[in-house]
Amino acid sequence: MTTDSAANSATVLPPVTAEVAAGALDLLPARLRKRVDGAVAKAAGWPVEAAEDGVLVRVAEDTAVTLRVTAGIVAAPEDAVCSCLLAPACLHRAAVLSFAPLAVEQEETEEQEEKEEKEETAGEEEKAGERGERRETAGGPGEAGAAAPASTAGGAAEPALNPAQSKALDALREAVTAVLVAGVSGSGVVHRAELLHAAHSARLAGLYRPAGTAVRIARLLGEARSDDPGFRLSGLSGELAELLDLVRRPAAALSPARRDYRPEGPLRLYGLFTEPVVTASGYAGATVYALAPDGTLRTLSDVAPGGPERALQASGSPVPGGCALGLRELGDGGGVILTAPTVSPDGRIGGGGAVRSVRAAGAGWREAPLAALWERPPAEQLASALAWLSEPADARGAGGDLLFLDGVVTGTGFAVAAGPTLRLAAPDERPELPYAENLALFAGRRGLALRLIARVVPDRPDRVRVLAASWTGHDGEPVRADLGLRLLNRSHIPAERAGRAAGPAVPSGQAVASGPAVASGPAVPAVASGPAEGGAPPALPVELDLLRRTVDRAVAGGRAVTAASADDELPRRLRAVGLTTGARRVEALTEAAADRRHDVLGRLLPADPGGFALAWLSAAVYASAATESLLVAAWTPAPPDISAN
Repeated sequence: MTTDSAANSATVLPPVTAEVAAGALDLLPARLRKRVDGAVAKAAGWPVEAAEDGVLVRVAEDTAVTLRVTAGIVAAPEDAVCSCLLAPACLHRAAVLSFAPLAVEQEETEEQEEKEEKEETAGEEEKAGERGERRETAGGPGEAGAAAPASTAGGAAEPALNPAQSKALDALREAVTAVLVAGVSGSGVVHRAELLHAAHSARLAGLYRPAGTAVRIARLLGEARSDDPGFRLSGLSGELAELLDLVRRPAAALSPARRDYRPEGPLRLYGLFTEPVVTASGYAGATVYALAPDGTLRTLSDVAPGGPERALQASGSPVPGGCALGLRELGDGGGVILTAPTVSPDGRIGGGGAVRSVRAAGAGWREAPLAALWERPPAEQLASALAWLSEPADARGAGGDLLFLDGVVTGTGFAVAAGPTLRLAAPDERPELPYAENLALFAGRRGLALRLIARVVPDRPDRVRVLAASWTGHDGEPVRADLGLRLLNRSHIPAERAGRAAGPAVPSGQAVASGPAVASGPAVPAVASGPAEGGAPPALPVELDLLRRTVDRAVAGGRAVTAASADDELPRRLRAVGLTTGARRVEALTEAAADRRHDVLGRLLPADPGGFALAWLSAAVYASAATESLLVAAWTPAPPDISAN
């Protein structure tokens, strides 16, 4: 009953800005701060009612917390009011605001995009000469020092932090280290509030990238506490590693993270597919991916506060600019020409008032220019996707993690042309989205040839998350479906004997027979060989999986669990398969977790949380790099055997 109530409350409560959520605890006296975690647990069962300008949380018969909503979120402290006598320094208000989901930064919303576009256009001529060189540098993804002052000679010297930035970065370091030491199980509302406070200070100091990462960590901690089905411990580990790395490198911390929408000339787009968007922070909508003439991907989105039911509604929203073309219609083979659009460096197209649009001819997945996306070898696509994932989250271009695969459904999975056999997984398992049902339907049609758009799963070499698919229907015409928006049935899929009509460009026998090979040499440990037809999907070494679990277990349980669960056997096993550096990283992490030294008088010295965080970061970075290297090797086709000729 409690779990159901929590789920319902989490979907009804409006998102709250990070500043409001963090400030709620500042008003509490020390005696109440100790009880806030218990109050948040009780808040999961408090009924939520719709009010005229927001929601009403019924704490008791004579006590209620009212949340006023502006543009779908609780944006100011005065928008949260409790009816009890202790308000606003009351436990009820703090518990509700702490339990509510964190709002996405306003700059990601449509209204803020328009505002930023107007401000950017107004100051464009005045600042063009001043910012020309910096814009050219910032346009390239992955440039950690994009915001470095021009006075740094040859880029050798790192940009200097001013006192406010140094103080904000130190606060972020202390807050994220405290979260890691306590672990998810020990990180309560106070830890989360301190992290949000540090993020707010960093944002005010101009450290937008680490501030955004800290807010994402706080949001993931909230998801973990509420048992959200979309929470992934590996995702939290990645965000923690990114923030710990950022606070150690001032150049990266100073690089701009805000999306700078800039005007572009006329833009021709070919619709590719539409993806539903449902977040744990209370937002939902749809994003359409489209291909520009230069071969880059662009996105158009309609995302706003709401539940999963809003995803289908938003997919019908019109394309900005006035043409009678919906987002889903564009993604389903449509085309559009935009004049005076504004585009961010990550490929998002803004919806400013100056943009105009007109329908244009689209293209099928087997027609130019879209067909070229499927011509790259799968292993090359995977390497590019993993490189994209290694970039900071705010510096990534649109669709860099997408894979375009041809293949055939077999008894053991999906045999990729010139690649391995993979399992097809659902990107989102919410019952409101039909991913799982559609993939189960494909699995029952052995021999069906599919053309897929999927997303890489970095830590799972045996699967991809499928977003959209195309196949040949009963009438011989191609069928194209967005698997998260359209529920398929048996009538949409041809019988098994007809499946070969839509086969990939290479013969199906060759596609199935192609399997991953493992690079030989002492530096690369043994990886399971690639499957032939009916074989198993590729797998990474078990020892590497154990290393990744050790990293994630430290995040889940903190320093105490890491010390208590130390495995002396794991370093030996890692060395046995050639992962010597990984063995040293595990030993360093175990030593840092258990390090409680004594002074000359025998007194126990304070623990070193910074040393534990650094040891964990080293292990996390190594596990990620080793996984990336071996994952590409597992997907690489075996060279032809010339000895047989």
